[in-house]
Amino acid sequence: MKKKITIIGSGFSALAASCYLAKSGHEVAIFEKNATIGGRARQLKREGFTFDMGPSWYWMPDVFERFFADFDKKTTDYYELIKLSPAYRVYYGVDDFIAIADNLADIIFAFEAIEKGSGKILNEFMAEAKSNYDIAIKDLVYRPGVSPLELVTKETALKVGQFFTNISKEVRKKFKNERLIQILEFPVLFLGAKPSDTPSFYSFMNYADFGLGTWHPKTGMFDVVRAMESLARELGVTFHTSSNIEKIIVENKTAKALVVNGETIASDLILSGADYHHTETLLDKEHRAYSEKYWDSRVFAPSSLLFYVGFDKKIENISHHALFFDVDFYQHAKDIYDEPQWPKEPLFYANFPSLTDTTAAPEGMESGFFLVPLAPGITDTEELREEYFNKLMDRFEALTQQSVKKNIIFKQSFCKNDFVSEYNSYKGNAYGMANTLLQTAFLRPKLKSKKVKNLYFTGQLTVPGPGVPPALISGKLVSELINKQFLEQ
Repeated sequence: MKKKITIIGSGFSALAASCYLAKSGHEVAIFEKNATIGGRARQLKREGFTFDMGPSWYWMPDVFERFFADFDKKTTDYYELIKLSPAYRVYYGVDDFIAIADNLADIIFAFEAIEKGSGKILNEFMAEAKSNYDIAIKDLVYRPGVSPLELVTKETALKVGQFFTNISKEVRKKFKNERLIQILEFPVLFLGAKPSDTPSFYSFMNYADFGLGTWHPKTGMFDVVRAMESLARELGVTFHTSSNIEKIIVENKTAKALVVNGETIASDLILSGADYHHTETLLDKEHRAYSEKYWDSRVFAPSSLLFYVGFDKKIENISHHALFFDVDFYQHAKDIYDEPQWPKEPLFYANFPSLTDTTAAPEGMESGFFLVPLAPGITDTEELREEYFNKLMDRFEALTQQSVKKNIIFKQSFCKNDFVSEYNSYKGNAYGMANTLLQTAFLRPKLKSKKVKNLYFTGQLTVPGPGVPPALISGKLVSELINKQFLEQ
């Protein structure tokens, strides 16, 4: 039976859900508070430069293919992918970096050159990581987090020990070189927690990294947003931007309507792809499933200090993606999770999309994206932003042996306060709720409201968790729950 479904937000999970629900025959409308769609994956255009404002790593290409295949489409129907070579560089000092190749054989060779015997160990580690990937990404993450029994399979029973030890401990059993350890611990940071708090089963992220490679949509991650919008429109979804949601109206414990820019929009069902905590504040208190105490007790992924920078020249000695690990990796993690504060010596990430995409910057120029992970809920001021930008530029110039500060045409920052104002993000987190053992699968906030009928949620605070591929999966999971409910009525 055709139902009128309204969706709050237009990030990846909301776009995915809209496609599945429209395909099922429902009348679907998306309401986005900002002027453009994409949520945290919006695009910034300024003075001839183009930046992806949020996600910039295209990992797990099979998940994207699986999404489009559900609609008898391919990613190539909408955008072109470029495999990055090298995938990324990790900098440790002046003229001192490790380049991660675009294939496992070369990565194994590089490991062996740094630590004798580590090549064979890495090959074995990756076989286990691939096995975990096949179990997790091809099966477990497509389960809705309703019951703990979802995790109990013949395959997971054989790996149960991996849920009770952590990535850091397992990697350190196998490798001794600190640089190699950090490279292997890096991918799980996408899950929003320290490697020492992330179950070792999540080594499947290493397979996503070394096994499947790092890709780049030809003109940026916004290509994926445009593709999903195009598919949604083909299926009949309507979009409403600059549409601020002021309240969710509940009658007889059933979601009935949204108040959007002062106008009441009736609906048979409401799905929120916006921040879960914020969405519940749109409800009267008695209809909220999770208390403020609950949210405050959760482990959230970091916030971020971001800079979008236009340079009037080409930047040297750099790769498309670059990690700067020339300071204490573990002290920075401590400054995020254990004793929240601005890191005295920050690790940072830099991304130069114009190395791959000529449309990202005017000819002869470069677009640069810089990111520092920060504790959520931290103090955010313009003075701190400026102080840290100067720290980054000083280190960047020293490590890449070039002068760049005098070549900056403009810089635009984005930090905790902006995550709150632009995305209603809880404590200004950038990636959602961390995937720790006690925040995995059925232990995450539910896709279906426990208190309000016909109210559902999707996105990085619910299942499967943080990241773009999980967001696509979350949209599919919630649409299946919604259709199941309608079938049972």
